[in-house]
Amino acid sequence: MMFCPKCGSILAPKKEKNKTILACSCGYTNKKESLKIKEEPKNKKQDVAIAEENDNHLPLTDEECPKCGHGKARYWLVQTRAGDEPETKFLKCEKCKHQWRDYS
Repeated sequence: MMFCPKCGSILAPKKEKNKTILACSCGYTNKKESLKIKEEPKNKKQDVAIAEENDNHLPLTDEECPKCGHGKARYWLVQTRAGDEPETKFLKCEKCKHQWRDYS
């Protein structure tokens, strides 16, 4: 990452003819021949974690299963949205192993 010597902003890659140069919004350009820009792909979206078969380490709560009506479920929390929003609570029935989300 390089910074503009004029204003201190981050220099962004810009195509000029057949070359890629670094340029700033203030008008400064870095036209060095030895410049190499490394592009890295953005991280792929992560899938939501599924509870393991052996989920005895998860906490137990009094929650009714929507599938079988059993009154106990294991639960875990996952941050599936932005950091300023609450976590999503996932539940797994002790009896039938049905999984569901609690958004409250």
